[in-house]
Amino acid sequence: MTTLSKKALLTLSALTLAMSASFGALAESVKSVAITAIVEHPALDSVRDGVLTALNEAGYKEGKNLKWQYQSAQGNTGTAAQIARKFIGDKPDAIVAIATPSAQAAVAGTKTIPVVFSAVTDPVQGQLTPSWEASGTNVTGVSDVLELGKQMELVKQIVPNATRIGMVFNPGETNSVAVVTALKDILPQYGLTLVEAAAPRSVDVGTAARSLVGKVDVIYTNTDNNVVSAYEALVKVGNDMKIPLIASDTDSVKRGAIAALGVNYHELGQQTGRIVVRILKGEKPGDIKPETSENIQLFVNLAAAEKQGVTLSPELLDSAAEVIR
Repeated sequence: MTTLSKKALLTLSALTLAMSASFGALAESVKSVAITAIVEHPALDSVRDGVLTALNEAGYKEGKNLKWQYQSAQGNTGTAAQIARKFIGDKPDAIVAIATPSAQAAVAGTKTIPVVFSAVTDPVQGQLTPSWEASGTNVTGVSDVLELGKQMELVKQIVPNATRIGMVFNPGETNSVAVVTALKDILPQYGLTLVEAAAPRSVDVGTAARSLVGKVDVIYTNTDNNVVSAYEALVKVGNDMKIPLIASDTDSVKRGAIAALGVNYHELGQQTGRIVVRILKGEKPGDIKPETSENIQLFVNLAAAEKQGVTLSPELLDSAAEVIR
């Protein structure tokens, strides 16, 4: 009996060790990704969905070998900081921060957990990375920066006689301030002058747009998150006052802008997700150079053009990736 008991104990110990090793290996194989966004609107939601698409395509599946969580700050930078602190405390394998304010909050909170930004116009201006080269830090990501010259060429194509261009933006959003500064430099080349209208909160977008009535020939919007999240307020002013709206967010065309020359945000999310996969497989974020999107598409909305008093040329329609009627 004593010999049998010892054998049983040895067998039990071996089984326990084997099970512990198995559970340990399983725990190590499950990767965790935390996704935060400054606000919910179609473009940023598409980035989040694109990230998950890329993770799934790489074999990371929720409930199998992936644990992920998502929180939106609902446009509040204080909430973005709270979410960042919560995520950092959870110690995920990577944090994906969508839009500049959320990325700034995450980067300020950790120097060790990999942070992958997305839908950030200028990571250098936003003090996320020291340059556009590999940072050597825990930060990398994908920018949605656009060539402003091409944006202004589109404005002149749609409203050839325009001389005054209005821009509604949040003066507290680093990306938008950078775009305003850059526009002031290049607009004289296109015979345009800039008229600014501040919208510090989403609820201010309609009021800011109305302040431009009688002062501008066209309203241009960048990917400012306050503006995009309340774009319908801008559309109402454009339609009521016959002011053409031209955006850089292609999803805004579906919501009432005449046209936008911009990135496909689901594809931008997939591009971001592929960087996350590289990190999950062992690459250091500081060794990965920040990327930009090469896939710039033109979207146009014929119904919006009619409401805002503009006729689009056949050439412009032929060059569009998508025409909304």
